[in-house]
Amino acid sequence: MRFERLLTQEKKELYANIPFRSATSEIRNPDGTIVFSAADIEVPEQYSQVATDIIAQKYFRKAGVPARLKTMEENNVPSWLWRSQPDMEALNLLPADERYTGETSAKQVFHRLAGTWTYWGWKGGYFSSEADAEIYYQEMTVMLARQMAAPNSPQWFNTGLNWAYGIDGPSQGHFYVDFETGKMVRSETSYEHPQPHACFIQSVNDDLVNEGGIMDLWVREARLFKYGSGTGSNFSNLRGIGESLSGGGRSSGLMSFLKIGDRAAGAIKSGGTTRRAAKMVTVDIDHPDIEEYIDWKVVEEQKVAALVTGSKIASKHMSAVMKACVEATNLDDTARYDPKQNSELKKAIIEARKVMLPENYVQRVIQFAQQGFTEIEFKTYDTDWDSEAYLTVAGQNSNNSVRVSNAFLKAVEQQGKWSLIGRTNGAITKEVDASELWDKIAYAAWACADPGLQYDTTINEWHTCPQGGRINASNPCSEYMFIDDTACNLASLNLMQFRHEDGSFDIKTFEHAARIWTLTLEISVTMAQFPSKEIAQGSYDYRTLGLGFANIGGMLMAAGYSYDSDEARALCGAISAIMTGRSYATSAEIASELGAFPKYKANAKSMMRVMENHKNAALGKADGYSELSVLPVPLAIQDCPDKTLTAAAAAAWEDAVRLGKKHGYRNAQATVIAPTGTIGLVMDCDTTGIEPDFAIVKFKKLAGGGYFKIINRVVPEALTRLGYTENQIEDIIRYAVGHGSLKECQAISISALKDKGFTEAVLEKLEASLENAFDIKFAFNHYALGLEFCKDTLGFSDAQLNDFSFNMLESLGFTKDEIDAANIHICGAMTVEGAPHLKKEHLPIFDCANVCGRIGERYLSVESHITMMAAAQPFISGAISKTINMPNNASVEECGKAYMQSWRLGLKANALYRDGSKLSQPLSSALLDEEDLEEEQITSAPQIVQKIVERVMRLQEREKLPQRRKGYTQKASVGGHKVYLRTGEYQDGRLGEIFIDMHKEGAAFRSLMNNFAIAVSIGLQYGVPLEEFVEAFTFTRFEPQGMVTGNDAIKMSSSILDYTFRELAISYLDRHDLGHVNKDDLDADTIGGGEAQSELVDRVTSRGFIRKQGLTVYSNKNQTATAIAQEPTVATSFLAPASEANLTTETRIQNPQQMPTSNHEMVKQARMQGYEGESCPECQNFTLVRNGTCLKCNTCGSTTGCS
Repeated sequence: MRFERLLTQEKKELYANIPFRSATSEIRNPDGTIVFSAADIEVPEQYSQVATDIIAQKYFRKAGVPARLKTMEENNVPSWLWRSQPDMEALNLLPADERYTGETSAKQVFHRLAGTWTYWGWKGGYFSSEADAEIYYQEMTVMLARQMAAPNSPQWFNTGLNWAYGIDGPSQGHFYVDFETGKMVRSETSYEHPQPHACFIQSVNDDLVNEGGIMDLWVREARLFKYGSGTGSNFSNLRGIGESLSGGGRSSGLMSFLKIGDRAAGAIKSGGTTRRAAKMVTVDIDHPDIEEYIDWKVVEEQKVAALVTGSKIASKHMSAVMKACVEATNLDDTARYDPKQNSELKKAIIEARKVMLPENYVQRVIQFAQQGFTEIEFKTYDTDWDSEAYLTVAGQNSNNSVRVSNAFLKAVEQQGKWSLIGRTNGAITKEVDASELWDKIAYAAWACADPGLQYDTTINEWHTCPQGGRINASNPCSEYMFIDDTACNLASLNLMQFRHEDGSFDIKTFEHAARIWTLTLEISVTMAQFPSKEIAQGSYDYRTLGLGFANIGGMLMAAGYSYDSDEARALCGAISAIMTGRSYATSAEIASELGAFPKYKANAKSMMRVMENHKNAALGKADGYSELSVLPVPLAIQDCPDKTLTAAAAAAWEDAVRLGKKHGYRNAQATVIAPTGTIGLVMDCDTTGIEPDFAIVKFKKLAGGGYFKIINRVVPEALTRLGYTENQIEDIIRYAVGHGSLKECQAISISALKDKGFTEAVLEKLEASLENAFDIKFAFNHYALGLEFCKDTLGFSDAQLNDFSFNMLESLGFTKDEIDAANIHICGAMTVEGAPHLKKEHLPIFDCANVCGRIGERYLSVESHITMMAAAQPFISGAISKTINMPNNASVEECGKAYMQSWRLGLKANALYRDGSKLSQPLSSALLDEEDLEEEQITSAPQIVQKIVERVMRLQEREKLPQRRKGYTQKASVGGHKVYLRTGEYQDGRLGEIFIDMHKEGAAFRSLMNNFAIAVSIGLQYGVPLEEFVEAFTFTRFEPQGMVTGNDAIKMSSSILDYTFRELAISYLDRHDLGHVNKDDLDADTIGGGEAQSELVDRVTSRGFIRKQGLTVYSNKNQTATAIAQEPTVATSFLAPASEANLTTETRIQNPQQMPTSNHEMVKQARMQGYEGESCPECQNFTLVRNGTCLKCNTCGSTTGCS
């Protein structure tokens, strides 16, 4: 083949027009610990910090690179393409620790990739001359450096290690077909023939232990998972449950083996990291076990919900039973464990029965209490995807798909019956309503985002090689679909790099790149080794490729077109048609020199039929298609704003068909649209694959760590094209990303802060921290303002300042509306909705897959995703990896309609993701805000008061308090009015009386509160539980009310009574849910082990005063006893003697409602930034975004797919 120069100049230094820079790469966990660090690395100047981190962490070879190299002379290979190997003589002259290093420059990576492809291309006879080989090498190197395109990750990992550095190792059980002899060869080394393929499809037979069977598949999958590749299989050959076995027994069914395979996949991590296996499970719609398969993940998610909810309910009620036993101090040792005599224990048992807690567990707790235990441990679970709850259930290590045929879909439309067919005898095992089975699929997708659908008839009607077998399965991301036991290596073109300075699309360079990259992927098939003989043979026979593109969403936004517009769909269709047409034309060109793929002759008629259908669609024809049940969406030539693109698309397909008829094709498939996860980051793509953008405001990483907010880089360009002035664009950008300063902020002004004590020095510190703050509350803390200032000037306590949930601005008296307005001014709205100057008709251009920012409401519709895929699919050999985003309030019916629309528009596959459909993914918005909840509680409070008053009755004789009693006095200010609360306690720590005194209040109100306190005290002494008073009087609302100062646990109150009983509940009932500060932050030492208090402490110390803080007292025996209040603590508590306490074993469980909120805040922040809200399994940062049917991390580049 011959090549021309478009990106390079002859006899000019390769990187003459590409400046490089020295950089530092560092990836950190959210807690600051370093995941990866590299200094003094060389990258192109245009690389962002994220791209720098990805190439340094993921793609640089870390070890084994010789410091001194020499070339190996090879006959019939130009000297500049000779392999390199370690120069042992030169290495021996170096210190031992300097002989081998890692790659430190992107130039090394580009050279080993392009050099290896050129080397194998030369050996395979792909170049017409040495000059053509040199042009190819230089053009390819420049494309890599300019981020114009990138191959899939296994190429970066493996390709060129042997050619460039002589790195090798023992064989890993791989095979290849020798391109010269056509014979199967077992690899003798690890890297001489690299493993560049990311996507595999493997067959599985209905056989338990033989080669090609079920257990053999787990071994073959393991070999792929270990090295980071992904695989898919169709399991429909496996017989259903109850079908007969050859030995006379009955099969345990499909699901039993799928669960085994799922466990096996979950145990294997890519390269020893925490990345999950990338696996696709596909089952045909007529399989006898299809109903159970569809429900599989729904049931497993229900199990997780049951584990999480049940464990917490069980823990709560078991603790209540224990509490009732331990704290019944008014009963003897026998009576306290007898529910007939212990009313609190009886109540706890009844409540436990209501939630169906097993009776033996209740009895077990009582028995524990009788043995001296004071607390019970019961493990609770959470919904994190990597938690023990999810690890306990099955189905979490694969994407699931159902293969649906046109016959089934028509049966759904006609409300007909559908037959499930036995695998062994082909007989009908069951007849079901097709519509009910369809509803089951829609519900499963709605409930847990699985299964996706693959449209079997459509897939096989576009099959280029039906003589080789049906297409049964796909890779994990669903873009590669071909016959079993084949592989595909991918590459993607970054569309943003193929534009002229005026923004128009550079067709010539794009076609040039498509030609070069088609050849590169073809060479990769020649040089590759494969994990099994079957895959090596299948890949040699069919030579399938996976060229695609990325950044269509960014390109459309930059051009000023909404993703959901006719113009955008036409542009996407035209670009797809050009890419695939030129790729097939190149394949035919290669075939003219080296011959068509080995199985072409048997499939020539079918392949040309498919090529004609592609061409027909590229010409914009609505009919004239051959052997297609569902007609494709043709190129909408009339909607395309750039008619040169549609003309180029037609010309590309004219050439592809003409050359194919003459020479055949070198490759059975040429293109797919992959998720482009990690490689999308290394190319600095705003959007991946065919996806729209996920957020308007991005967080750009800094070299020294940290991030700064930046508007999506295509937004200013789009605004310019729309006619906005520079000043207007600046105002819009400032609205979205914020001013990063208090200057000109009206809601929280500098003068208002000065009035509250802020000095110039403190304001300077504040300004510095506001510049990159995500939310202003993160800047108003003692880290930014200084601990001394916050305590001495603002008057906040250590407990307040160390409480993650403490809102300093609210405590300073600013309202929620003022804080929100200041947030938008300083930190930005994170959306362009509501921005100044922006016209309403231009808003759709900036719509993203998700709602943007705090106040955003717009997002792309479900139909916009599907119709964009439909615009590209007629011009793609394989399929498109994409997940359709749906809002949380989408219905089951809407899920079914989305799947049905996808079929009618000619898509090959689709997957849905409804926001919040996974338990592990938090909702983007709560069902009921805390404020709404508080209002509801406040509104209903008077009804509760009336109900409780009616229940009050005299239970026992009055229990007098001792003459000399302990207690505490709490001084506080409620809404500016001072309140003194004094308590009196019995010797065992129970509350017996209260006094309420108001400072400088009118005599009537003061007297009323005094008499109210006497009435409450009498009630307490007659046995009315404090809990009843708390339930009756908290949330009552009357003046004075408002902010509370002087109390370390309560910050707001709706009345004096509300404040009083919140304070008593926190101090005597352990009701920290009624406070505003985390209870752990009230402890003097939060590391305590929960040892029981001594009787001495209870006799002399006010339990309400210490609030569970540790207290050391001295006995007459000169022994010290550290008192740590039992948990949970209530008004009546049983305390074991000190000697007995030393012998008891104590376990402690933390109330899930009192867990630190930092993780929740991080999730909330991530969701607001457009991320999924889950943490990355590799670096733990909350920067996962949906990427095709998978997820990718925007911090470290890890993906849950195979690209």
